[in-house]
Amino acid sequence: MNRPARYDVLFEPVRIGPVVAKNRFFQVPHCNGGGYRDPSAAAEMRRVKAEGGWGVIFTEQTEMHHTSEITPFIELRLWEDKDIPAIAKMAERMKSHGALAGIQLTYSGINGPNLYTREVPLAPTALPIRTFTNDPVQARAMDKADIVNLRRWFVNAARRSRAAGFDLICLYGAHGFGIFQHFLSRATNQRGDEYGGSLENRSRFAREVMADLRDAVGDTMGLSLRVSLDESIGDLGFSNDELRDFIEMNRDLPDLWDLAQGTWEECSGPSRFKEEAAQYDLVRGIRDLSDKPIVGVGRFTSPDVMVTMVTSGTLDFIGCARPSIADPFLPRKIAEGRIEDIRECIGCNVCVSGDMTQSISRCTQNPTFMEEWRKGWHPETMNPKGPSQSVLVIGSGPAGLEAARALALRGYDVAVAEAGEAIGGRVTRERTLPGLAAWGRVVDYRQYQLSQRLNVEIYRGSRLSAAEVLEFGFQHVCVATGSIWRRDGVARQHVVAMPMDAAMPVYTPDDLMAGRVPTGEVVVYDDDHYYMGGVLAELLVQAGARVTLVTPAPYVSDWARNTLEQATIHRRLAGLGVKIVLNTGVAAIHAGGVEAACTYTDTRGQIGCDAVVAVTSRASEDALYHALRARAADWADAGILSVRVIGDAAAPGPIAWATYAGHRYARELDEPDRGDAPPFRREVARLED
Repeated sequence: MNRPARYDVLFEPVRIGPVVAKNRFFQVPHCNGGGYRDPSAAAEMRRVKAEGGWGVIFTEQTEMHHTSEITPFIELRLWEDKDIPAIAKMAERMKSHGALAGIQLTYSGINGPNLYTREVPLAPTALPIRTFTNDPVQARAMDKADIVNLRRWFVNAARRSRAAGFDLICLYGAHGFGIFQHFLSRATNQRGDEYGGSLENRSRFAREVMADLRDAVGDTMGLSLRVSLDESIGDLGFSNDELRDFIEMNRDLPDLWDLAQGTWEECSGPSRFKEEAAQYDLVRGIRDLSDKPIVGVGRFTSPDVMVTMVTSGTLDFIGCARPSIADPFLPRKIAEGRIEDIRECIGCNVCVSGDMTQSISRCTQNPTFMEEWRKGWHPETMNPKGPSQSVLVIGSGPAGLEAARALALRGYDVAVAEAGEAIGGRVTRERTLPGLAAWGRVVDYRQYQLSQRLNVEIYRGSRLSAAEVLEFGFQHVCVATGSIWRRDGVARQHVVAMPMDAAMPVYTPDDLMAGRVPTGEVVVYDDDHYYMGGVLAELLVQAGARVTLVTPAPYVSDWARNTLEQATIHRRLAGLGVKIVLNTGVAAIHAGGVEAACTYTDTRGQIGCDAVVAVTSRASEDALYHALRARAADWADAGILSVRVIGDAAAPGPIAWATYAGHRYARELDEPDRGDAPPFRREVARLED
């Protein structure tokens, strides 16, 4: 073991009530898009983290009673005994390498619309349900009998959790999602009885449930309480000062305090807006208020920052969700002194989008995330090499680099041909944009890994023709030549080229990333709806332009709602003076400005400007691929067995789609054709009699 001695503190065991964690690496609860629908996929994902050295591993939020569920979101369920087998499989996998297995029990209260069960939602106070989709449902205020029932339901869920084999229970009261926060916050607790009013009264429910659970399972399971550091909603909210009073007042209430920011958006803000350890000021000093250990989060990726959190007395456990997704083997790599091999989280929050879209989660850095069971992929090991030997990867963007890295691990001889002088493709360009520097880790990690492999060569300044490819003699050709932004306005509003007057300068994101940045009055037309339009508006303001952002969507950067950053993007642009025009498309571009059109009524208007930046769609750079396909009759004589196009060159998408495409290409090369069968395993529900 070659790790520096300063990291030894991270590997000290820590007691949590009746159980002991083998180290300070604590995977806090996080969703994954699988939940009750894909329990084996979620279980194997957690098992890989156990193999990677995490000392504590938690499930995502687990709905513990049918009277509170958050359909359409897909989380775990522990409503009755028939749910135990799936949960038990997860606990067994999580404990397979000596980790403690934890389950987060959740009663969603004011956040549970109960669209599936049709039960009337229950909350401390009768208020409209708070959901991402503003469901037109209200909660009924719990009476004393309801509170007694809820306490019993928590005990039942705790006993089921113990029967399933878990070591730890976390009671969820953070991010606005848990009933414990709803009782603690004056915004959601406006009761006039002994459960409302003073902080002592608002704490009563948490004390009662914790006492119930200690009687039921506390001698065998550690109990933690996840509470909000600060709701950040003004005088009515549960503030950081109140949190400190609450912990001091109840210093021995749980076996561990799990501290997280008040809203999910604040707690898991992307790297564009949140630095590593961003919650430090809110956590600092809380450790002195209780004798129980504390875990906190902050997108920790640096071992040195982790050590500082512990040695400064700020945290006892290093809580990680997103970093544990990007690199499930982060603890083991630190233990073995392989710091440079850590696959650092870039903070893009694509992982969150899996939960928000009720799909399987993805990770930009780790394309094996949630494919561990479905496809049998492992984040650190590849399948054995097939019968062929050599692969030419054309393009060094995220798809090409990941394909080359994974192919090299399998044992193929790999050559990467890059047309330009810099590798990294779109990531190298985008990392220079405001707030996106951390995204460069996608290139940095893969560039370093390739530099350690003797079976990989990278050739810069090598723009290839089909004839040259045929001359080289590689057995497999992987075309990963990326894409370019369209200048003609084609996207969702316009399916054919938009009417444009040549007298108006029209720029694309590629122009701005190449340094051609317009000034004066600039209209950004965003029909892409992810991060690029907002980022470029910010770039233009920095360059001195006066910016109007026009989008047919009802939100700026509409899809970024799925990555928890849409509201922050809007606030940032508004604060910079960007004029935001929503629900409005651009019908045509004239010499003096753009012709705006209401998305709903088609009402027209004029917006004057000196230049337009069209953030619409991208065109695949697939000419080389089609040229090679046209010469398929020559492949055999050239020794070529296959030609494939991947990543943005096949179909443009987010960077995570590109790294996944590169990894999948590498995994499937020389593997048997599955025919028409799905390329992954799935679980099918058993029919009830």
